Amino acid sequence: MTELENIKTEIQEFTLDQAFILLENQELDQLELLLADVPPGQLADILESMPPKERKQLWELIPEAMGSETLTFLHDEVRNSLIADMPTEELIAAVEQMEINDLADMMEELPEPVRQTIEESLSDEIREHLETSLSFEDGTAGRLMSSDVITVRNDVTLEVVLRYLHIHEDLPDYTDGLMVVDREGFYQGKLLLNKVLTHDEDTLVRELMSTQHYAIPSNTSEHDIALFFEQSNFVSAAVIDENNHLLGRITMDDVIHILRAEADHALMSSAGLDEEADLFAPVLRSTRQRTVWLFINLITAFLAAWVIGMYADTVEKIVALAVLMPVVASMGGIAGSQTLTLTIRGLALNQITSGNSSWLARKEVLIGVINGLIWSVVVAGIAWLWFQDVGISLVIGAAIVINLIAAAGAGIAIPLTLNRMGIDPALSGAVILTTVTDVVGFMSFLGLATQYLL
Repeated sequence: MTELENIKTEIQEFTLDQAFILLENQELDQLELLLADVPPGQLADILESMPPKERKQLWELIPEAMGSETLTFLHDEVRNSLIADMPTEELIAAVEQMEINDLADMMEELPEPVRQTIEESLSDEIREHLETSLSFEDGTAGRLMSSDVITVRNDVTLEVVLRYLHIHEDLPDYTDGLMVVDREGFYQGKLLLNKVLTHDEDTLVRELMSTQHYAIPSNTSEHDIALFFEQSNFVSAAVIDENNHLLGRITMDDVIHILRAEADHALMSSAGLDEEADLFAPVLRSTRQRTVWLFINLITAFLAAWVIGMYADTVEKIVALAVLMPVVASMGGIAGSQTLTLTIRGLALNQITSGNSSWLARKEVLIGVINGLIWSVVVAGIAWLWFQDVGISLVIGAAIVINLIAAAGAGIAIPLTLNRMGIDPALSGAVILTTVTDVVGFMSFLGLATQYLL
């Protein structure tokens, strides 16, 4: 970690710890002064790190000018809990300062009465922009884009462009170039600011604009937007409709929000949780959110137990089988999760298509065969040293091979199948895989033992 990163980390930790101490000591005036210098994104992190009572106290101390931007950084559940306690006048004041795309995202999460109150308070112009944003599907470029974009025509000179820029008091954040359109508003390309500053003023825009700065269709998904920015190394990109009309732009800070949301989603989905979940939510609410996942896991656990129950007589006669059963299931689970993780990552990066999925499946199954043969020898050797029984050693070795092959096949088949069905593999893939490896592992081990040892 660099020295600058260490300093930033110390500041963030100090601010959070200091906030707790000042709240506990009721030194609210000093805390209010401290909060005035904290960036909205960090304020959001601090709010999400507090229990409900302290969170509400801290929110009331945040300057009104920073409140609206802080709301946009909060996860939905935390933001809604704060909005529920806000007076209508305060909520309307915060809403009026929001970017249209942030406002659109928030409006969909609000109760209908609150939403209606806000809509009635908006000006006709803002309401029109809001309706336009809401007309696009959530999670697409049209919803994410901002309308704060400076356009120039392709048939004017740089002198005209410079005079036009001087009219503006300031440029929108992340303005690395100007969007070029024709007289009808059709997107033509992008004029980078460094070109404006380094070329002769008599040069026409069309001679310097870059046509390689491709625009993003308004129906493009957030995931594809992130890949687009990663591959193109852009700071901002135009958003167009199906007729190539310029609608707005997406900037790098929007992509950072997408990447954070995707990382949260991947982490939380693996445990069956919502990425918007509030860590400090009330007990009953958190319990309800987790109960469904526990119920699903219970069903799969009983399925594995049912398979073991089918061979209860075998286990009763050969006690060593009960000792070794977890080894077979565990080896399959680990091998399968490796394949599952790599496949989900490949799907997320658009690296897996119908053209290469069969090759990848053959490769993973072959890896399962090789690993199965290697570890079957190791496990069989340990079993022989432990129980001095050649039959048990051979059975567990064969079961290891079978389960690792099944785990590899399931590890790639499950996410591909779920993806084709429109189901997020990160959400339910691990549960299905665990069920497969447990059932196949127990059935192969106990089935072989029943067949050849009794």
